[in-house]
Amino acid sequence: MEEPLKRPTKRRGFYVEMRLLHKNGRQQQQLEKNSCFKYYKWVLWFSLTLYFFSSYFISHNKPIPLSRTHFSNSKSNLPSRALIESVNTTSLQHPTRGALEDLKIYVYELPSKYNTDWLSNERCSNHLFASEVAIHRALLNDDVIRTFDPYEADFFFVPVYVSCNFSTVNGFPAIGHARTLISSAIQLISSQYPFWNRTHGSDHVFVASHDYGACFHAMEDRAIADGIPEFLKKSIILQTFGVKYQHPCQEVENVVIPPYVSPVSVRKTLEKAPVSGRRDIQVFFRGKMEVHPKNVSGRFYSKRVRTVIWRKYNGDRRFYLQRHRFAGYQSEIVRSVFCLCPLGWAPWSPRLVESVVLGCVPVIIADGIRLPFPDAVKWSDISLTVAEKDVAKLGPILDHVAATNLTIIQKNLWDPDVRRALLFNDHVQEGDATWQVIRALSQKLDRSYRRSEVSVQ
Repeated sequence: MEEPLKRPTKRRGFYVEMRLLHKNGRQQQQLEKNSCFKYYKWVLWFSLTLYFFSSYFISHNKPIPLSRTHFSNSKSNLPSRALIESVNTTSLQHPTRGALEDLKIYVYELPSKYNTDWLSNERCSNHLFASEVAIHRALLNDDVIRTFDPYEADFFFVPVYVSCNFSTVNGFPAIGHARTLISSAIQLISSQYPFWNRTHGSDHVFVASHDYGACFHAMEDRAIADGIPEFLKKSIILQTFGVKYQHPCQEVENVVIPPYVSPVSVRKTLEKAPVSGRRDIQVFFRGKMEVHPKNVSGRFYSKRVRTVIWRKYNGDRRFYLQRHRFAGYQSEIVRSVFCLCPLGWAPWSPRLVESVVLGCVPVIIADGIRLPFPDAVKWSDISLTVAEKDVAKLGPILDHVAATNLTIIQKNLWDPDVRRALLFNDHVQEGDATWQVIRALSQKLDRSYRRSEVSVQ
């Protein structure tokens, strides 16, 4: 018979020894783990610190390669500096980079005779053609869209002020020198920089904020006869003139922009009388209305439209019509329900912007006019359009609107985003007029030499 198997005796010492070893081992592992964690934590902290410091210096100190620095001198820098220092303190808000596809604009620093010398006359930066000054100023003050390295630019802004040569006879801007001045600027940049010549100016941007844009004449027949100068025909023109039919003065790549209205004057007016305040004037117009529309030049002003308005509705209690200038006319607009915006020599006028930003429903009387920034401003929702041939029917037309959908139109009109889109500020603000210009340029990136060069590579 086999002996029964004996159970091994318990070795308590070995068991305790193993537990001690195991415990000590876990402590050792924990110490090693803590050491590793502290090490990685320190490395992560150091990396993040390095990243943020390097990002800051890169974004605030954009170095230009030494081979690319021979494009400006100290004299040409002075006008830009003076322009920046003269601006007001409008709050700075940058356009969304994603929405604008990281678009970059290089602003030429031209001798002051092309731009800032004209600012000695205060009217230069405040009259209806002053968008040429406002856009330049906003770009100079921007550090997101503007680039100091021309080799990374998508577009090149050429700041030439041609609307500030005010006539000593009637005070209106005389633009007879515009072609010569712009041609001189192009000769300068094409001889000192390589960028104009490589594209023949197709990625260069100019402002032509006059009656008939880059045709540079206030009379349509003369503007058509002169046409757009050959040296601008491949460039991009930011212009107040635009129509929906073929016209020689828009046969160029263009963006329709609003005429300039001072945001400061608008703000002061609205502080005294808010947009939603009482409106005791039913229909308003103040401006030139000739009893005999054919002037000394033999031309019919406003295609007789304003004359019809005056003859038909002067004395009508619904209509507040004034033919003489009044510096405080914005206080009248903010009290009005409907504001007439008939054509003058050209289809557009500053009344269009003033009406919108002061909450008065614009009544547009200018057949075929092309309005600024239609993607941002839904014009059909905030305004009325009356055909030139129907101007004698204004009374019943406006009475019908007042009795039906006026409230809806006013609600759309009083949206702050609408007002913002038509005003130029000293700094680019998201949604404002300069931002809308940049947005429009972002849709023309096929003209960017830099982008086409990258796509080829």
